[in-house]
Amino acid sequence: MRVTTADLSDAHPEASIATPGLRDYGGRVAFSGFIRTVRCFEDNSLVRTTLEDQGDGAVLVVDGGGSRNCALLGDRLGALAIVNGWSGVIVNGCVRDSADLRRMELGVRALEAHPRRSVKRGEGEQDVPVSFLGVEFVPGEWVYVDSDGVLVLPERAAED
Repeated sequence: MRVTTADLSDAHPEASIATPGLRDYGGRVAFSGFIRTVRCFEDNSLVRTTLEDQGDGAVLVVDGGGSRNCALLGDRLGALAIVNGWSGVIVNGCVRDSADLRRMELGVRALEAHPRRSVKRGEGEQDVPVSFLGVEFVPGEWVYVDSDGVLVLPERAAED
């Protein structure tokens, strides 16, 4: 049985827990992994570049500044994430191709769905701390996600 965010919250009262607001768009409801990050605004070039790397079970946390003007992840990048071994993607912004993402064995959380694709200017930052929904996501720390929420710990939980 997989450890739940509720169990982790009980065992680790120091854990950071995101304010509710992310919707489930992936085929995997519960997922966890060490954090990798991208900070970008309406440009998903670095999202693609990062997902082209071997994920080794990591979770990509994308801080899109909360923009609801375009999507930063869709079915093609979702498929790329699966091929390269990523556990999931959390987006402070939008996704598209949501029906396809729901059929993929990938955890996906985002604010909303939006049909417009992002621009491609190659702008943004990779593997830097990002903050949204009251949580700082630091590369190398661990994130746990399930139907109850998003929880961050400095290291992998012993219960995991």
